[in-house]
Amino acid sequence: MIYLHQHIDGSHIGLPVGKVVCIGQNYQDHIAEMQSKTAAEPLFFIKPATALCALAPAFAIPAGRGAVHNELELAVLISQPLTQASAEQVANAIWGYSLALDLTLRDVQANLKQLGRPWEIAKGFDGACPVAGFVPASDIAHPQQLDFSLSVNGVERQHGNSANMIRGISQLISEMSQHFTLLPGDMVLTGTPAGVGPLQAGDQLRLQLADYLTVNTKVS
Repeated sequence: MIYLHQHIDGSHIGLPVGKVVCIGQNYQDHIAEMQSKTAAEPLFFIKPATALCALAPAFAIPAGRGAVHNELELAVLISQPLTQASAEQVANAIWGYSLALDLTLRDVQANLKQLGRPWEIAKGFDGACPVAGFVPASDIAHPQQLDFSLSVNGVERQHGNSANMIRGISQLISEMSQHFTLLPGDMVLTGTPAGVGPLQAGDQLRLQLADYLTVNTKVS
């Protein structure tokens, strides 16, 4: 099925589908669980538009490529071009917020890291970014104070709050725009808190974004 950006009411958002620009290591607890180090420079990477797919009613994961890990993230939909943008320009260019999974082929990624190679194939494969419908920015008073969580088979696996980001939403998007022009329809992933782990076909997932969004889905 072809992916289109959707409002939480299910209607189509009139923006094209673009790239997904991501930041790694934006929550201290996730850095600790991955036994990584906090760096002064942000870790940015890109998923292609073909990685996007609808989160519900179900999404598929690759078979035969090792562990596929969930990484729950607050997603931001961009509505205006951003090049070397200020924080104020970023705020005016946000269409809305949602939740997405940065699906990661963890074994593939680990092997590529050992070889010193880029790890796009572990992050950017087809269907690697299931995303829910978007809540308009005007409906969210305090985007930097949002609770969000992921439960797998009835057990909470990830729980974060955007207040705990190392780089806040406006700052990280501003920094991204120094390197990559963001276009209308592009999406930004803002990092994952601790709790990443393997998904299996048949898993039942529940994703919650404060009081704004609840999604029930499954791994097919």
